Amino acid sequence: MLHVLRYLLTSKSVEAKKSGGLSNMDIVNGFIHIVNGIYEFLWGDLIAIPLPGGGTVGISLLVLLLIPAGIFFTVRLRFPQIRLFSDMIRAVTEKNDHSVKGSISGFQTLIIATATRVGMGNLVGVVAAISAGGAGAVFWMWITAILGSATAFVEATLAQLYREKDPLYGGFRGTPAYYIQDCFGRKGKKSIIAVLFAISGLICWCGISQVISNSVSSAFENAFHIPALYTTIVLVILAAVIVLRKNATVKVLDILVPIMATCYFVITLFIIFKNVTLLPSVFARIFEEAFGIRQAVAGGFGAILMNGVKRGLFSNEAGSGSAPCAAAAAEESDPVKVGLVQALGVFIDTIVICSCTAMIMLLVPEELTTGLAGMDLLQKVMSYYMGEFGVVFIAVTLALFSFSTFLGILFYARSNVAYLFGNRWIYQTLYKIFALIMLFVGGLQAYTVVWDLGDVGVGLMTVFNLIVLFPLSGEALRALKEYEEKKTNK
Repeated sequence: MLHVLRYLLTSKSVEAKKSGGLSNMDIVNGFIHIVNGIYEFLWGDLIAIPLPGGGTVGISLLVLLLIPAGIFFTVRLRFPQIRLFSDMIRAVTEKNDHSVKGSISGFQTLIIATATRVGMGNLVGVVAAISAGGAGAVFWMWITAILGSATAFVEATLAQLYREKDPLYGGFRGTPAYYIQDCFGRKGKKSIIAVLFAISGLICWCGISQVISNSVSSAFENAFHIPALYTTIVLVILAAVIVLRKNATVKVLDILVPIMATCYFVITLFIIFKNVTLLPSVFARIFEEAFGIRQAVAGGFGAILMNGVKRGLFSNEAGSGSAPCAAAAAEESDPVKVGLVQALGVFIDTIVICSCTAMIMLLVPEELTTGLAGMDLLQKVMSYYMGEFGVVFIAVTLALFSFSTFLGILFYARSNVAYLFGNRWIYQTLYKIFALIMLFVGGLQAYTVVWDLGDVGVGLMTVFNLIVLFPLSGEALRALKEYEEKKTNK
């Protein structure tokens, strides 16, 4: 990894010396070059597996980490995503009395996590997966979610076990950096891995901030012919009004997320039921392309697998360490209940809502969407079903989803900023301002570079988080056994 970065930096500096110095464009290009280098290390083909017939499938580092982790936790916890599904529902619906001022419920942590999951990932993420990986990528998104729900349970339960009181916002706070610190850190000294996780998280959420404004400005330009600059300015001002206030984020998300998710779900279900006779052919296409039976994209099976897993991770966040930042803030009677709530959140995100987006995209005749990608593709799909109103609907929906995502990721950032810089408001405010700047910059940047920065951040978080989830998973298992014993003895 280090030698890759050294090469990238050296090659750029040599070019700069030859040309007589570094210009602003050289710096920007050098940064993009570094991002692309790290991206290839995380998501590029690390190993190639031979296939019958002479082909190969490339497997990335993240796939090598996430899929085995999901299988390991699923088996070790005895398939909690199936066995404890009814407990997940009960954990979400039960009422809790808050004894600590500023604390939030398990349901509210689900709302915050859903704000980021059911935001960009469900719209832009699914579009990106199908654009780059074809219909088969949807299947691998499902597999990532099913396995990832066990991973989500482990990391959320650990976040509860290692949380601490929050002297700034009230209630509790936590981040994987806390349980990484306990595993690898020395007393009085921060763990390097914990620090790297927190920094990667802040990079990731700045990358997502750029994806948000990039997608919204593109959607509004297509729907209303509003220049990207104007849309971005309005988005930044609205976000600033909320995030720069102390505890406005959770209050806004409590109202916004249920309404927008329900509206989107109802409309997409209506479209699906209206075209229900075409569903068998859509499912056939998904499974044929998922296993390379039908060649759909350049790169074949490997491209399909990579894009499905990558966008699945970006959408449901299982294993990345994002959702535990919300899970730690919950005040619940048992840490396991918070883990179950977050495991359910992965199902809601990918198996339900991501699938709705995928279905409405794949029900459209293929010839109408050939050559399209990103928001152009999604808006073309909605205009096919609903005419011009469809373009407007998806632009407004994306704006609301994106706005909630931005609020959610800044909630995640709180505990990581506190871990790195301590309990000082100045650092909380500075990061919020920096994220708002990234929100502005992203509205004017190229689509691919913006996604790559988000992918790099979430990829690094996942690596650092999974390093510690394996050795600490025994604590989550013990907590689960105690929870089941209590349930049995009731």
